[in-house]
Amino acid sequence: MYRLLVVIFVALAVALPAVAHAQSETDRLRDALRSATAQLRSLEDQRAALQARQTVVERERDRLQKENDAFKAQLKDAEQANQKAVDDFNQRLGERDDTLEKWKSAYEEAANVARTKDAERAKSVSEATAFKASNKSCEAKNAQLFKASDEMLTYFKSMNLLDAVAVREPVFGIKRVELQNVLQDYRDKILDQKVKP
Repeated sequence: MYRLLVVIFVALAVALPAVAHAQSETDRLRDALRSATAQLRSLEDQRAALQARQTVVERERDRLQKENDAFKAQLKDAEQANQKAVDDFNQRLGERDDTLEKWKSAYEEAANVARTKDAERAKSVSEATAFKASNKSCEAKNAQLFKASDEMLTYFKSMNLLDAVAVREPVFGIKRVELQNVLQDYRDKILDQKVKP
């Protein structure tokens, strides 16, 4: 009986450290799984934020396109109004051709109207030209912003679990520095496309 108790104690002494080691390994694996899950959630949140940012950029582009269309419509209305004013002027000139005094009076009035309309037309043409140039610049910058956003999304989609774990590696931090450099490059690309008033 004494021998049996000694054998049981020896077996327990051998088995307890192995059970404790297995429990420690299990805890370590659980912690690693929790960390990977948290990192995955963080990346999903970042992806959602980038998609939201892209939606905002697309809305802004659509808004600018609508404004551009409205300005074009205003320009067309102004040209029609200008043409109507010229037609009205020609009609008045024909009606007042009866006498020389009436003709001189109409001529002075027509000259003033023509100068005003020409100045307005020149101003409208100048504004339209400036707006077109500004619009082209904005469209080009918008295309570059969209391209940078797309590249950034592609980069993050290409990251796998090992990349995500390597970013959190605390000893050397090489992957984290690489990720920070990539993010800085994308930030620079985005800031280069900022429209300056």
